[in-house]
Amino acid sequence: MPRDLSSLPKAHLHLHFTGSMHPQTLSDLADEAGIRLPQSLREHAAGLDPLRLPANERGWFRFQRLYDAARAVVRSESAMRRIVREAAQADAEEGSGRLELQVDPTSYAPFVGGLTPALEVVLDEAEQTSTATGVDIGVVVAASRVRHPLDARVLARLAARYASDSPGGVVGFGLSNDERRGDTSEFGPAFAIAARAGLALVPHGGELLGPDHIEEVLGTLRPDRLGHGVRAAEDPRVLDRVVDAGIALEVCPGSNVSLGVYPGSDEVPLRTLVGAGAQVALGADDPLLFGSRLTDQYRTAREVHGFTDAELAELARSSIRASLASDSVRRRLLTGVDDWLAGV
Repeated sequence: MPRDLSSLPKAHLHLHFTGSMHPQTLSDLADEAGIRLPQSLREHAAGLDPLRLPANERGWFRFQRLYDAARAVVRSESAMRRIVREAAQADAEEGSGRLELQVDPTSYAPFVGGLTPALEVVLDEAEQTSTATGVDIGVVVAASRVRHPLDARVLARLAARYASDSPGGVVGFGLSNDERRGDTSEFGPAFAIAARAGLALVPHGGELLGPDHIEEVLGTLRPDRLGHGVRAAEDPRVLDRVVDAGIALEVCPGSNVSLGVYPGSDEVPLRTLVGAGAQVALGADDPLLFGSRLTDQYRTAREVHGFTDAELAELARSSIRASLASDSVRRRLLTGVDDWLAGV
């Protein structure tokens, strides 16, 4: 009988703050703020199957409109704390012992007194929730491609100020939003600031754009991990470069299908990436909009791609090794994976 995937210890390295919201939380916060949600967002939050939408309706711009509408309901410290707390609670229920939650505090700053208080709220709640749930939480501060690169430098300096390996500390610096926007090289100075502070560099790349963009990200931002990176599979030379450099890929199959990158789950090149030796960490990305959480990504690997329990355990180990958790947390989780596979 197949082992329970929700009890498989794992690390969750690709989860966005707003996109982690539970549907009920979205509805509650909208009511509190007096905001009328778009019907399409309510449908997604209610679990709309992305495969019900034609591939040409699953693109980025539709997603971004819905994401912006969801983000608009987050207008208080209590709302921000609820999102962090519930994200960790959901991860705990799915066997995740390490969560690296990605946030751009810019959008929430006007409601809590500025950038620094916005980040402080997330970090404080992450520390408290780590203790309460047993999920070790690190925070990734992410700049946006649709804003000026100078804004990214401001965020990098803020992230550097709070750099810490302790639960509730900033562990990484990222770059998110539409890969097709902005000049990647112009964000290099911000990543240099983060690197000097000892933060891991974890930009997005290689989902909406292909191998050429991945090479641009590798050359200008020097990532330690790559958000998505799934389209490295299209060019064996680029994939070999990623593997040889030891750059882990945060692969989010649900996101890939929901955004129309691939027509169906069976076309996500998970087998190709793993077969080439890539270090893969499965992630849910934005479960509010994509309708699938962390365990669902492992279920896709099992039911669609035919991964055995031993292979699923190795995927979990890969996520743990790619995480920025302390050595003690990694050892504990890796031991848990061995126990899961052994049926202990």
